[in-house]
Amino acid sequence: MAKDSLQQLLENLRAKGGGPLPTSSLGRLQKTASAAARIGVSALAGRLRGEAFNFGSLPPEAVARLVETLGELKGVAMKAGQILSYVDGSLSPEARRLLAVLQVMSQPTAFSQIQRTIVEDLGVRARALLARLEREPVASASIGQVHRAVREDGTRVAVKVRHPGIEEAIRADFKTAAVGTFFANLAVSGANVDGFVAEAEAGFLEECNYAMEARRQVRFGEIFAGHASITIPAVHLDACGPRVLTSTWHSGAGLDAFLGTAAYAAERTRAARALYEFYVGTLYRHGLCNADPHPGNLLFAPDGRVTILDHGCVREFEPGVVAWLARLSRAVREDDASEIQTALAAIGMTHPSRDFDVTRAILRGFYAPLLEPGRHRVEPDQAISMGQVARLRKSLLHLRLPDRLMFLFRIRVGLYAVLARIGARLDWIDLEEELADSAARPIAQAAGSTGRIPPAWRSPNWRAEDLQPSA
Repeated sequence: MAKDSLQQLLENLRAKGGGPLPTSSLGRLQKTASAAARIGVSALAGRLRGEAFNFGSLPPEAVARLVETLGELKGVAMKAGQILSYVDGSLSPEARRLLAVLQVMSQPTAFSQIQRTIVEDLGVRARALLARLEREPVASASIGQVHRAVREDGTRVAVKVRHPGIEEAIRADFKTAAVGTFFANLAVSGANVDGFVAEAEAGFLEECNYAMEARRQVRFGEIFAGHASITIPAVHLDACGPRVLTSTWHSGAGLDAFLGTAAYAAERTRAARALYEFYVGTLYRHGLCNADPHPGNLLFAPDGRVTILDHGCVREFEPGVVAWLARLSRAVREDDASEIQTALAAIGMTHPSRDFDVTRAILRGFYAPLLEPGRHRVEPDQAISMGQVARLRKSLLHLRLPDRLMFLFRIRVGLYAVLARIGARLDWIDLEEELADSAARPIAQAAGSTGRIPPAWRSPNWRAEDLQPSA
């Protein structure tokens, strides 16, 4: 390329914006059948199956064409590219740099459609917001895009607007058999494919409901109000709707920019601890799991404080289950076979003693950063990779590990990938114990006087009003 490959890619994305989003299964399949996408998608599927494929072997032009195709499709396809961009440790620096564009940018939706959506959602309230809304988006993601605006009182805000047709596009993607295979491998081969794919589809569609996300964001804002290292942007509920989410604007650096300037260990340590507390600690302390730790959802201050931007993909767990998850973590670290099997049974595994050596190896792989005592970095290859797990496919098919347990493990793998890039030295065992301490108490109450284990999982299809701001 005559220009820098990243600069050329960004120019191409902006130039090709405004077209209609393909929403039929056929139309979306035709897009992925282009030469560049065919190379990239087959490679992506192969990586998730554990097959060797080095994206660094593709020329920058091929990776850029893949990014353009995934960005045009948005939805599930773009989300796959986002995950690959920060989880796959085999990526060459150039491939990672190009794929990372999908964390924040794709072909934008035309401004006329953005205006129409805001007016339809907000009615008379839209006029004041549109009067000071910038036409050019600052980000265009898999579900929606973000525009800067200024409210009448001078408050700078970020206005996130859903891409028209995105729900139809996601439903079309999940009608394609390949999506089931992709997500089964992404979760872990051997999981209940039908159950996991159904949950994945429900989760994607929930991310399209910005009214629900607004309430979740308010809830996280309450939890972390006044926190020294974690910021959740305030939601402007009067400027929100089913397809519009307005929150206070926050400035900050992306992960790469932060790492380029965070010369001191204290800054990286603060950022790493904040991320662990948010993605792991919120589960242990509040039964909530924000399941999208990709770097595009994070802003870093120079001193290591972190702003968490996206709260569309969230799961909630019963206190009793959270307590058993804490016990499982400790049992794996102590290599206590009996306790591991007891915890797995409580969480929903029907035969935890079957092929236990395989189960043990999988669990120790997922908790690998917690098995080394003392202060140390999370190494890129320390935790088990999706490819390594996929190679155990035959054994895993007999294990039937609970789907949502695998979902949580996948979130940890994503978090570990970010922590490995930050490179902070922490005592991860001590931090895990500190965060899990509040989760250890509800088991007796949850089991009740009969000693019976309660139902393990709350339905993921919970209502938006379940996360109404507390009085």
